[in-house]
Amino acid sequence: MSDSLSIGLLGPVTGARDGVAFDLGPARQQAVLVMLVSPPGRVVTMDQLVEGLWGEKPPASAGQSVYTYVAGLRRTLEPGRRPGERSRLLISKAGGYQLLVEPHKVDAFAFSELVNAALRARGTGALEEALRLFDEGLGLWRGVALSGVTGPFAETERAVLDELRLVAFEGRSELLLQQGRAGEAIATLRELAARHPLRERLHELLILALSRSGRQAEALRAYEDVRVSLAEELGIDPGQGLREAHRVVLAGDRASVRVAAETVPRQLPRELIGFVGRAQETVRLAALLAPRDDVPPHPLVVISGPPGVGKSALAVRVAHAVRDRFPDGQLYVSLRGSTPNVPRLSAHGLAGRLLRGIGTPREDVPAELDEAAAMWRSRLHGRNLLVVLDDASGLDQIRPFLSTPLGVSVLVTSRESLNVGDDCVQLRLGRLSEAEATTMLSKLAGDGRVGADPAGTSTLVRLCDGLPLALRIAGARLADHPEWTVGTLGRRLADQRRRLHELAAGDLAVRSSLAASYDGLIGGSRPVDRLAAGALPLLGRLHVPDMTADVAAVLLDRTPDEARRALDRLAEANLIERTGDGRHQLHDLVRLFAGDLPVRDPEKPLLRVLGYFAASARQANVVIDPHRVQLGRPVDEATSRAFATPEEALAWLRAEEHVLNAVAVQALSSPDDGIAELGVRLTFALLWHQQRSHEGHDMLTLNTMALRVCERLGDDAGAQIAHGHIANGLRLTGRPEEGIPHLEAELAIARRLGDGFGQMRVLGNLSNAYVARQRYEEALPHAEQQLAVARQIGSEVGVRFACLMLGTARQGMGHHAQARAPLERALAAARQSGDTTHEGHAHVVLSQVMLDLGDPELSLEHMSEGMKLLGGTGYRFMVECLITMSRACRMLGRLDEALSHATEAVANAESGGNALWERRADAELAAVRAAMGAAEREA
Repeated sequence: MSDSLSIGLLGPVTGARDGVAFDLGPARQQAVLVMLVSPPGRVVTMDQLVEGLWGEKPPASAGQSVYTYVAGLRRTLEPGRRPGERSRLLISKAGGYQLLVEPHKVDAFAFSELVNAALRARGTGALEEALRLFDEGLGLWRGVALSGVTGPFAETERAVLDELRLVAFEGRSELLLQQGRAGEAIATLRELAARHPLRERLHELLILALSRSGRQAEALRAYEDVRVSLAEELGIDPGQGLREAHRVVLAGDRASVRVAAETVPRQLPRELIGFVGRAQETVRLAALLAPRDDVPPHPLVVISGPPGVGKSALAVRVAHAVRDRFPDGQLYVSLRGSTPNVPRLSAHGLAGRLLRGIGTPREDVPAELDEAAAMWRSRLHGRNLLVVLDDASGLDQIRPFLSTPLGVSVLVTSRESLNVGDDCVQLRLGRLSEAEATTMLSKLAGDGRVGADPAGTSTLVRLCDGLPLALRIAGARLADHPEWTVGTLGRRLADQRRRLHELAAGDLAVRSSLAASYDGLIGGSRPVDRLAAGALPLLGRLHVPDMTADVAAVLLDRTPDEARRALDRLAEANLIERTGDGRHQLHDLVRLFAGDLPVRDPEKPLLRVLGYFAASARQANVVIDPHRVQLGRPVDEATSRAFATPEEALAWLRAEEHVLNAVAVQALSSPDDGIAELGVRLTFALLWHQQRSHEGHDMLTLNTMALRVCERLGDDAGAQIAHGHIANGLRLTGRPEEGIPHLEAELAIARRLGDGFGQMRVLGNLSNAYVARQRYEEALPHAEQQLAVARQIGSEVGVRFACLMLGTARQGMGHHAQARAPLERALAAARQSGDTTHEGHAHVVLSQVMLDLGDPELSLEHMSEGMKLLGGTGYRFMVECLITMSRACRMLGRLDEALSHATEAVANAESGGNALWERRADAELAAVRAAMGAAEREA
């Protein structure tokens, strides 16, 4: 992470490096930056970026524009980065991007933390400290948040920050009133009340501040002003808070608005000292439980989420924040819904706790549940009471006590989804971000200890999976072992076999917390509970980021409907998480727990799903482009997914790409020969998709592993294929020279095995490798040899590819006229056979040939056809194509079009991470700018 970089969001969006400001580019580029640091450290996917910039109807070029903005940010953030050097700050990660900036260097995050700290300090009675923290946080503001930045995400984030700012102003004003300094609050409150004429709490505080400063007449005028505004704008009367403030003014009462009797129940546990983050969740929950207008508090609010995510801590924190809204008291009951080895509290037991909490003698609590619930409801009328029910096992445990009169709110925490409850608003609590988790660990283990080992801290935070429970345990372990560094504990947790064992301290343990949820399913009364319980151990055996119900059905050997019901039940129990688009994921600690659960014949489920993935990937590539040769043995015994169209097949490959790579790595790493061999077949089935997508790094990684498996199994034919794919991966990543020994090894094996087609194919790949290295004189003889072998064995596809390589090599040697004939032969043959891929490539190279022959118009025609054909089969627009189009437009004097193509080429090159592409794109962009400068001077 960079400690020199700072980002400002509380005003115009700004960036500074070591205190020196720099330009962040256009508004939408700034909007991308805002998403990357809200909160800092989060991974933002391409889909999230597109939706955050344009909403539900993005333009067709949205994805490409995002690449451009990301490339622009990378240049801005790291001006000294060399072409081809990967960004160290704005990195590609998990299907999206992550900006590595210290959280406290983002003013919006720092503001949120200061407000949270101020609220905690106020709750403990440290009023001077709370006031100092509010002042420090409010001092970070420089104007309207995210000024000038547009888009749905920016608008939502601006509203959240503005709301938190108002909370801070109100909190500061309340403190000034409590300290007898009401006069200091008047000017700010008057300004804010004028800007928010319908926000009753601001007006209430203004009236009290004026009254306590002896300015009764002004206080009465302020009340009348807000009363008229509410009546005219909303058609409502002032709420209870305003009315009582008015009464205070009339009575000349300088006491608090409402004084609670000593008998009022105050049962809330204290707030956790180490609590961090959750600013947005706190604001939302507080708005439900303590709305600012005349609306009563929401009757039922639920915080759900996975074990150990911090539901109880957040509930207690919010309850303390809104307790002034409930002057008749706050009740708290632990329902023990997931406490290991302790029976849950019965519904009747809950009735007794609640009734006794509001003053009912023990002997008066009815023995019958229905009567007890009725007494509870009848004794709540006229009260403003907050009830916190912590750790509910389900609705059946609490249902009799939820139909409360308006004015009474029930705040529930549960691992189960309780959305079916009447008048229920449910907030699902997710895991902490890396920045929040780091802050929490700092509070538990000490800033110095954490700051001394940033790399170890990052590892430890990741291994704790964003769970506050795991972080609390990690903090306790570090406290028990002062001789350990943070990295020491991180290394102990890195061993997956020991991680759950290490995450235990005293009576806190991640394993027992997860086991309580799992045991609840095993002992559940519904068939779907047992179905879900049986599914979890199998899901733990598959190490993939997420999965669909179709994949789960293969893994579980169930119908898709049964698999879907099992996944939904596990999601309701918060043991897995819905990620959108019908996908579910297990977080790492849950996966480790599930993987330890017993399974009969554990290899069978993995073999089923591996066969399904390998057969489906192979079939998808056949449907997309039937002219490409599928190497390796098919998986005839497996069930393949059916694809009706090339578009459907391509969409599936793109959606499952991250899963296919992950499961291939798992299989190739297995000591089981059958599983590892299926991993090889899956790896080979991914070749054409990886080539179309220019995923050279994935191709290289998987096939290097596959080569080791083939050598272990004595599979020469497989090793031959793996060598070729490794060379291809090296070519795609800009290292074709390193791939040549692999191609020579592939050729040697093909000759030893008497594989004529394999020899023909590797000769073409050798030619292609030399072309990529711009060693055209060496590429030409290999292309000629491939053509001879292809004609000898009757391979039409080999003849077409050899002609493409002949033309490309001659073009690179500067023999443009001689290059045209073989390319046109390849084009005609591809058209006749329907091979759109070779047809598209022929157009692309002919475009370059015609440009060098001085015909930019014909060059653009060929390029347009080539890109249309390659785009239709899923190929990404190559940087060379965009550079050629830019050159052609430059020759025609169409400089604005040239600039657009060159800029897009730079963005593509940077996203692809190929140094050669980056150098070429940068050079073309410089040439276009030079031409534009010359044209301006001539004008």
